[in-house]
Amino acid sequence: MSIRLLLADDQALVRGALAALLDLETDLNVVAEVGRGDEVVAAAIEHRPDVALLDVEMPGLDGIAATSALLEALPQTRVLIVTTFGRPGFLRKAMHAGATGFVVKDTPARQLADAVRRVHAGLRVVDPTLAADSLVTGESPLTDRETEVLRAAKAGAPVAAIAAELFLSAGTVRNHLSSAMGKTGGATRGESARIAEANGWL
Repeated sequence: MSIRLLLADDQALVRGALAALLDLETDLNVVAEVGRGDEVVAAAIEHRPDVALLDVEMPGLDGIAATSALLEALPQTRVLIVTTFGRPGFLRKAMHAGATGFVVKDTPARQLADAVRRVHAGLRVVDPTLAADSLVTGESPLTDRETEVLRAAKAGAPVAAIAAELFLSAGTVRNHLSSAMGKTGGATRGESARIAEANGWL
């Protein structure tokens, strides 16, 4: 009996390549493909996949949020995150959301197919390099408020705009930014935001 798969990736070329590779396996069958995170649940309800392969960065809903929504609707479906963004923070968030596996897109086709089979069998599959990096970087050192402020600063908004957006005083925003810069080691708030994002803390 073949394992039914749903693929979710906003890059049509990548999605098509994954589908073609996985369909070559006699025991794997791609039954649905979507290009947006907010299309995952409806497609899964319609096609009832055994395993959903989700990208992290998608319009509508990111892969982490889509994982939570999918497992709430269809708890028997397994989720394997397949992403370009091999960041320890994303790995932790994906596992907290209920994903059973996390691999990067440059995983060889045979290994990816094997990862699908293992996830379907209820085993946890994690890219070994990411697993090691996750142990090194640990949990985010940022408070919830520092994370909010740094996320708002990521686009380069001035302090006054961030303060207005988050209903804080400009002084409080500066204090949070200063603290976040100290914790991430960034010389500027932009650099701090990039470091935090690279570690999956934003």
